[in-house]
Amino acid sequence: MSFKDILNSKKFAVTAEIGPPKGTDIKEMLHHMELLKGKIDAANVTDNQSAVMRICSIAVSKLCLEHGLEPILQMTCRDRNRIGLQSDLLGASVLGIKNVLCMTGDHVSAGDHKGAKPVYDIESVQLLKAVDGLNGGRDMSGNEMKGATDFFQGAVVTPEANPLEPQLMKFDKKVKAGAKFFQTQAIYDIGKFKEFMKHARNFPVKVLAGFVVLKSVGMANFLNKNVPGIRVPDELIAEIKAAGKEKALDTGMDITARHIRQLREECISDGVHIMAIGMEDKVPEIMQRAGLL
Repeated sequence: MSFKDILNSKKFAVTAEIGPPKGTDIKEMLHHMELLKGKIDAANVTDNQSAVMRICSIAVSKLCLEHGLEPILQMTCRDRNRIGLQSDLLGASVLGIKNVLCMTGDHVSAGDHKGAKPVYDIESVQLLKAVDGLNGGRDMSGNEMKGATDFFQGAVVTPEANPLEPQLMKFDKKVKAGAKFFQTQAIYDIGKFKEFMKHARNFPVKVLAGFVVLKSVGMANFLNKNVPGIRVPDELIAEIKAAGKEKALDTGMDITARHIRQLREECISDGVHIMAIGMEDKVPEIMQRAGLL
């Protein structure tokens, strides 16, 4: 079954991430593909994540297909204007890539080429509209194309943003622009996520809750201080602290698995998106602990 079919079948979907490396040595990345194949339903291929230059997401998405892993092509508006974005989308389509996640993208000031010029000709809502247009056989200028795309397009949302109202407004706009599924920013407060899902359930879209595995107390504090829209509750920080440094990562994995299990058993979301961030080899174990394997 395709990722689209899995979501539409109401099966609890699981996605993870494949991070293209900086450089041409892809041995570790291919190892991660083989490790995740047959376990997850699709893999997000990040697009110069955090504005750090890496192998392009289209090339890595094609490698995913060749290794039996369905890709979700992340596409950001930071590095290309509307001509480049549409051209890349057409290229992805003819390569057999069916899923695309439309994102505005982190500013270049966050990355390793701070002298680069950010483009942002359009933003995520406009990119979603562009994908919808390409699926209908027309480009952003209304020109008819020789052959349409057939993308299953998604977007991102931050359910624990404070205040939440701007995120809900953007969520509504993305649905109207053509988003069919959402993957969220990392969540740690299931109660707050339930409140967000009450709003999301008013729309015919699928939502995969995002999880970033906590490695340590320091990581939790860093997220709280530096990443807007993420809030690790004090009780989770205390749980990791009580486990001690040697068992901090193991406890973080347990927390992720516990939350995933709750979402699935209570039918809160349509699936989960596990962002291991350099610990892709831990994803199968987290899934095992969550009862997904």
